[in-house]
Amino acid sequence: MIVLSCTNLSKSYIAYKVLNNISFTINSGEKIGLVGLNGTGKSTLFKILTGKLSKDSGEIYIAKDHKIGYLEQNTQIESNNTIFEESLQVFKHLINMEKRLRDLEKEISIEGENGSSEKLQNLMNLYSKLMEEFTNKNGYGYKSEIKGVLKGLGFTEEEFDKPINKLSGGQKTRISLAKLLLEKPDILLLDEPTNHLDIEAIDWLEKFIKDYKGTAIIISHDRYFLDSIANRIFLIENSTLKSYNGNYSTFMKKRKKERELMQKKYEEQQKEIKRQEEIIRKFMSYGGKRNIRQAQSRQKMLDKMKKIDKPIQDRKKAKIVFEPKIKSGYEVIKVKDLSMSFGDFKLFKDLSFSIYRGEKVGLIGPNGIGKTTLFKIIMNEINPISGEITLGHHVNIGYYDQEQSNLTSEKTIVDEIWDENPNFDHYQIRSILARFLFQGDDIFKEINTLSGGEKSRLALLKLMLSKANFLLMDEPTNHLDIDSKEVLEDALKDYEGTLLIISHDRYFLNKVTNKILELSSEGIKEYLGNYDYYLDKKKTSETEEEIFNDKTKTQIKAERKKLKEQKKKEKKLREKIKNLESKISEYEEKISELEEYMCKPEVFNDPTKSIEISLEANSLKKELDKLYNEWMELTENNI
Repeated sequence: MIVLSCTNLSKSYIAYKVLNNISFTINSGEKIGLVGLNGTGKSTLFKILTGKLSKDSGEIYIAKDHKIGYLEQNTQIESNNTIFEESLQVFKHLINMEKRLRDLEKEISIEGENGSSEKLQNLMNLYSKLMEEFTNKNGYGYKSEIKGVLKGLGFTEEEFDKPINKLSGGQKTRISLAKLLLEKPDILLLDEPTNHLDIEAIDWLEKFIKDYKGTAIIISHDRYFLDSIANRIFLIENSTLKSYNGNYSTFMKKRKKERELMQKKYEEQQKEIKRQEEIIRKFMSYGGKRNIRQAQSRQKMLDKMKKIDKPIQDRKKAKIVFEPKIKSGYEVIKVKDLSMSFGDFKLFKDLSFSIYRGEKVGLIGPNGIGKTTLFKIIMNEINPISGEITLGHHVNIGYYDQEQSNLTSEKTIVDEIWDENPNFDHYQIRSILARFLFQGDDIFKEINTLSGGEKSRLALLKLMLSKANFLLMDEPTNHLDIDSKEVLEDALKDYEGTLLIISHDRYFLNKVTNKILELSSEGIKEYLGNYDYYLDKKKTSETEEEIFNDKTKTQIKAERKKLKEQKKKEKKLREKIKNLESKISEYEEKISELEEYMCKPEVFNDPTKSIEISLEANSLKKELDKLYNEWMELTENNI
């Protein structure tokens, strides 16, 4: 059954055509992902479908008695209600029905005492009918339903009594989403619903939408989410809309093949056109009526030929390359017994973990568990309650803050980069900014006028120029469209340094990371693989535990012994590498002191003393070379 359709829908803003004669039909129960570059008209289409914006032309059909529910990207609720009270507004009809049932119970009780059988019977019939309707509409379960949805979207029961006007913008958007899901409209229009949700809440929303009996159209840059929920993808590109069956990954494969085929057809036709034009030119050059007629005939055929439009070229993408200036030591960071709390609120306790050179680690966990706080402790911006953090040999940190607080809002783009890199000439500055799509007069824009995506690109440029060998990145894909995310993914995959990334973008984590650290109220747990590996281990942990319980005591003992020996061996290796790094540092310091000493007049004017110190320095350099060779052998062959 068709629940929604558009025919030749168009919308323009002054001279710019956003949507040009788009047409589509949507059947009941379909889950559709709406994709396209920022500014192509996705949100405009939603606003037209809901009547918030007028169309220029075209027809919209919505099935009879079908209600549309719309979540805008940044919805702000203003209310004095608590979270739970605001959610109850959805069920006003049930609350009123419940009140009517209580009133009827009182009336029935009074009439029962008066002995008026006819009126009593009428009241009983009315009560029975109303009770049936109340029960069928989940009158006894709607409060549990509210709790389930609120918890699913990341609210704890302790937060249910929190006033709406005390919430952040992201929390208010989550309340709007919760109310919309509780309303159960026939057609859901969701604009970036995974913004402001942690991974656990996104997982819950995925399951909800997949089980949802209605129809859903969802704008999202979350590719993992689209892969999970969508059975069709709508692409808006160059003011037109095209439909692809399947999820996001299937769409990408089809799109790639489609472009390759169109490019091939276009090139073949262009080749044929040139061939025909050359023949026409030759006929015309020969002269004579017959040759001219031949030329004119071929020209008519060429004019009638249906020309293939030149395939749309991919838009320019930022060119990101992260290159560490120096190589760090093997153990990049060691966290031991780290605890943090704010007043009586305990964030985390006794965290211990290590990250080693070349590891690309995803830090995941629910909102408010302390991921960003951990980053700030590593950056020495705040002090922990207890525990210690040790950075390794030659570790330089680069930090990407999701709030982009390292950008100066009053500065222009060019000044922001030039002030921190004064050695760059005008050409270098222009060139580096152009790589991040800041060109022409755009480089003189003030940072406070930039979009979220532009600020993200500028912050990434600053991070790239830092040439750090240990990158801390807090939600780096926020505000980036899918193209920009893919560029960032490729850059981080090629990065030879070490990464620690906070992200709720599971597709991004899957492509970039080789280790997951899961932060929870119980502590921190390590998974040696990407996000899919983490999910697989989580799902199979119970099964593995059962298998482990079925093993004989001898098998368990042997495996534990083997694991213990392996850990012991790894620990000895790490200690050896650490000692070597410490010795290397000592030797480098001694050599530096001797070379500085040799520059003093009393030394370089005394040949005997000068030769003596030079020999000592050369001897230390030979020893240093041996230490470096040993260090390289241990780190490269065993890591």
